Amino acid sequence: MRKIVAGFDRLDGLRLDIFTKDEIKEIDFATMDVLSTVGVYVSDAKAREVYKNAGCEVDEKNKVVKIPEYLVRDCINKCPSKYVLAGREKKNDFVMKAGAEVGVTTFGTGLYIHDYENNSIKESTIKDVADSARVADWCEHVDVFSLTVAARDLIKEERPADLYETLTSWENTTKHFHHIDPVGENMENYFKMMVAYYGGDEEMARKRPIISALLCPTSPLQLHDNACQVIMKGAEYEIPVNVLSMAMSGATGPVTLAGTLVTHNTEVLAGIVLAQLVNPGAPVMYGSSTTMFDLRTATAPVGAPELGLISAAVAKLGQYYKLPTYVAGV
Repeated sequence: MRKIVAGFDRLDGLRLDIFTKDEIKEIDFATMDVLSTVGVYVSDAKAREVYKNAGCEVDEKNKVVKIPEYLVRDCINKCPSKYVLAGREKKNDFVMKAGAEVGVTTFGTGLYIHDYENNSIKESTIKDVADSARVADWCEHVDVFSLTVAARDLIKEERPADLYETLTSWENTTKHFHHIDPVGENMENYFKMMVAYYGGDEEMARKRPIISALLCPTSPLQLHDNACQVIMKGAEYEIPVNVLSMAMSGATGPVTLAGTLVTHNTEVLAGIVLAQLVNPGAPVMYGSSTTMFDLRTATAPVGAPELGLISAAVAKLGQYYKLPTYVAGV
């Protein structure tokens, strides 16, 4: 067991603030060590080039990128601590900012929905996207509409479901739309849709984006092609990007919550660094839906108490880095 350090602030007992500032610093230091010595697997060649041009050590054979600490901290400092997630109606704007203020959004993206009229479970459709958007628009305490279900009917028809999901959401809610299932190669199309919405005004599309995008690194410590494309193109078009880890403690992360937070932090910061290297000052979110692995059912239970503990710790990390933060609730 490590020796007690003089003056090291510890937390006796448990409350929502589960780590002290000193303990958060320890997670931060461990993260910087992992980023610079172990690195992150990056499958996208263009993303590796961006990292390399910024001074990162890139192993092209194994597609591993090692990011020096000074670069990580410099990129964090370039992130805006406040920006607007614009609603189609200005009264529904939500200011995304670092700190203690809390907003509420819907959860997604589900593949099935309960048909209450027939008391049955069915695959979700584009109609369900529209219906859920209208419900979220009606709920006064929902600040942002995140895509709740996928348009499985359009996917089966091999149509660009993500574009229809975007358009359908805009048609059925006056609030900001957070796309949880974006396709990297369509980021430019999302931007073009916003420009068209603003009557061809590209500056307004950048200043008041009515869409933001969520992407997930692959745990442990991987950024694959779609994630890289969403990050880089989102940064280019100034579409707010939510880099959200979904690590599982005991499976794709260490069994301890603190250990999982290190891998989680590494994945999220690697994505945030990429965004800032493409466009310094690009709006980003520090995201989490990290939870524990249920050995009995081999699933990732989003309602587990451990998720609440991890989310509380992630919120603390977001505040530590002065980054707008998005965490899963229970």
